[in-house]
Amino acid sequence: MATLPPAVYAQTAGESASQPQTISIVGSRRATSSATDTVVPVDVIPMTKAAEQGAQFDLAQSLTYVSPSFNSTRQTGADGADLVDSAALRGLGSDQTLVLVNGKRRHTTALVNLFGARNRGNTGTDMNAIPLLAIKDVQVLRDGAAAQYGSDAIAGVMDIGLKKSLGCEAVTGYSQYSEGDGKNYMASAYCGVALAGGVVGITGEYLDRGRSNRADAGNPRIIGDTKAENQTLYVNGEVPTIPGGKFYFTAGAQKRDASSAAWARGGVGTDDIPSRNSAAMYPNGFVPFINGDIDDRYAIVGHKNKFGEWNADFSQTYGYNRMLYNISNTLNASMANADLIKGGKGVSPSSFDAGGFSFRQLTSNADFSRYYDHVLQGLNVAFGAEYRSEQYKIFAGEPGSYIDADGVGFGGNAGSQGFPGFQPGDRTAARRHSSAEYLDLELDVTDRVKVQGALRHERYSDFGSTTTGKLAGSLRVTPDLLLRASASTGFRAPSLQQVYFSSTFTDFISGVPTDVVLAPNGGPVANAAGIPKLKEEKSTSYTLGTTWTPVPAVSVTADLYDIKIKDRIVLSGRFNAGNYPSLAERLAKLGVGEAQFFVNSVDTKTQGLDLTASHKATVAGNKLTTFLAMNFSKTEVTGIHAPASLKGYEDVLLSERERLFIEQGGPRSKATLGFDYVTGALETDFKIIHFGPQTLGTFSGTAAGVPNAKYEAKTSADLSFTYSITKNTKLTFGGANIFNVKPTRQNPDETDNGFKYDSVQFGLNGASYFGRLWVKF
Repeated sequence: MATLPPAVYAQTAGESASQPQTISIVGSRRATSSATDTVVPVDVIPMTKAAEQGAQFDLAQSLTYVSPSFNSTRQTGADGADLVDSAALRGLGSDQTLVLVNGKRRHTTALVNLFGARNRGNTGTDMNAIPLLAIKDVQVLRDGAAAQYGSDAIAGVMDIGLKKSLGCEAVTGYSQYSEGDGKNYMASAYCGVALAGGVVGITGEYLDRGRSNRADAGNPRIIGDTKAENQTLYVNGEVPTIPGGKFYFTAGAQKRDASSAAWARGGVGTDDIPSRNSAAMYPNGFVPFINGDIDDRYAIVGHKNKFGEWNADFSQTYGYNRMLYNISNTLNASMANADLIKGGKGVSPSSFDAGGFSFRQLTSNADFSRYYDHVLQGLNVAFGAEYRSEQYKIFAGEPGSYIDADGVGFGGNAGSQGFPGFQPGDRTAARRHSSAEYLDLELDVTDRVKVQGALRHERYSDFGSTTTGKLAGSLRVTPDLLLRASASTGFRAPSLQQVYFSSTFTDFISGVPTDVVLAPNGGPVANAAGIPKLKEEKSTSYTLGTTWTPVPAVSVTADLYDIKIKDRIVLSGRFNAGNYPSLAERLAKLGVGEAQFFVNSVDTKTQGLDLTASHKATVAGNKLTTFLAMNFSKTEVTGIHAPASLKGYEDVLLSERERLFIEQGGPRSKATLGFDYVTGALETDFKIIHFGPQTLGTFSGTAAGVPNAKYEAKTSADLSFTYSITKNTKLTFGGANIFNVKPTRQNPDETDNGFKYDSVQFGLNGASYFGRLWVKF
């Protein structure tokens, strides 16, 4: 285990065996898990410093610069993916990491990442729906854990622990980029109060993130951060009930109004009139805005008590995420053209309700555990059951957001420019349920040898059942050296979003209006193409690691991992008459000109190494803490298994460009070297962050003679100063990416977002500066 900043502290089994801590550690079901004893790698990341002094104002960005295997990229030019930052572990997809809150499963977003996104085809968890000040710590289990926690835990598990401590505190912050835009205003407050012998913590936060723009002078596009306004409230607490029992609860809600800029449309003199623009409305061109109204809600209620020697935990979790689109500063060109044909000015409405989607998840858990201290050196037995129900909906937009008003051959494209609305045929109301049982054993064979085993069986109403297992162990070679290893099988159920997402818009192919469809699995279009029913992804995972603590002030961990995933779900390329004529004929009978699908078709192998190290020292009579966190990871596509109907068309199913998104959507290496120096009332924090190289595909592709985009390794740095005015008041100021480092320049005609570089590594905005004031009262 490692505890990251302010110190990367590799905790080992022998450090405080005489003083076990009654805390919960992700990956272990012992009722009194010790923070000093895990057989698999777990990072415990305190969030106090990030909330009080950090340069980043949200959780995803804060973790990106601390956790070695975690990566989150802000997108630009990627439609809905601009509005929700995707996050992932170990270079895998955002839906292959399970996120918990207080040990309970958190819901994913309703959004499935599609165009221009790093994690395209994936859903994921919105880490930024929880305010930093509400969080005590984040535990990162860097090991496959589907046998312990169920679907999605292929890359690992992240458990967000919320505060429930007495006292009140507040923080305000401001930041902006060195170019003067992207202004952030943040105000957050937490208060923990006593209630009926327990504690209730309440956190409220307001965050206003301004839009940034890095487009070159004269370029009408807007490239940079989306505009977002978050209003968030979280409550977390527990109160005693019967002797030995406690009732616990969590409730949170966030409303986010976000806005992303779409591609620019040209004005008078360009081909965009009348196809995508109207001279009467936007003679100088325009940039449509994709606005998202996002509601996120989460709640847990539960009760823990004892039945004799058994610990029991009964809980109910609720999660809901909804995203509704409103497209502004836009037009429906076909409506404007129809108006012009009828003798009008040639105008249409300038904003449209484009519909949206929602996802709801209800999870019921019953968990039991008991510790037998007379079995060898101690045996913990845990078992339990889970029932989960899910619902996914797609809402149609208003007719003007998708209709073709001027008829065939008149040149005005149908639908709202920037983002055409969901059509009535896209409406979806899909449900499923699953149930699971698990057995989890942890045995201290001797004082030096520990083993852990888990077995889990799950049944899904829509695709069948699966059984997964895990075996892990550790050996204390010396008091300073621990060896650990694990082997597990895992799975990820296809999300309802992947199974049922449907999007239809009209395009002109050879002058004929045809529907371009992202077809839902099991629907008539997918069936006509011979696309089989989606099933679970299956994985095998192995880890081998060590922790070394030669002296109390020095700690080192190193963990190798190997993850193989079979039947990984991907979003295919578009099939049409140009690349698959016989399929196009079948689709034409359904009025479809082009189609793409979700399909289980790819096998991948991910191998890597996580390293952490820390050192505490006294320099010139003052405290210096140094930490190093590194991750090296390589993902390869090892096989493409096209369905029988798509055999021979693997290059359309998964193009080179799409393969590179899977293999190098995130940097293959990342390292953070931090120095924290405290002298009297002044604390100086300096971090060096290194992101490895990435290679991404281009639109034309190497087959057309266009080389792939090579992004060189880049190194950034953050610097901040914190002055303790009193023990309860701190003022922090500093900068992130202080040397204004930006990605390697590319051909803008070939990048994914049409700019001179994509949102890779640390983003594309450059240096920023910030200030925070924290007060405890």
